Amino acid sequence: MPLLFSYGTLQQEAVQMATFGRPLQGQPDELISFEQSLLKVEDPLFVAKSGKVHHFIVKFNGRNDSRVSGTVLEISEMELAQADLYEPAGYKRIFAMLASGKQAWVYADARFS
Repeated sequence: MPLLFSYGTLQQEAVQMATFGRPLQGQPDELISFEQSLLKVEDPLFVAKSGKVHHFIVKFNGRNDSRVSGTVLEISEMELAQADLYEPAGYKRIFAMLASGKQAWVYADARFS
């Protein structure tokens, strides 16, 4: 079963219900060697659903002391495909190492990954 690390809206039960039709199981974790910033989302439908224009995004910086807190979620392959459809332009799914030693998919800044 794939793991997906979320540091933003996919941690919210309402978003999980709308995207996957169920609440997801997850554990707190941290993304290593990444930093968090904001991305202005241009997709008007995504902005309307989320209620905000700026959303968190991460980019790799290579520093071991740099961490982003979030939740590692257990999902199915089908749900991973649904997450791909959920994320707006500007995000790219990559594989990354977490502080727990687990490897998980994460949506990072497409300009830097």
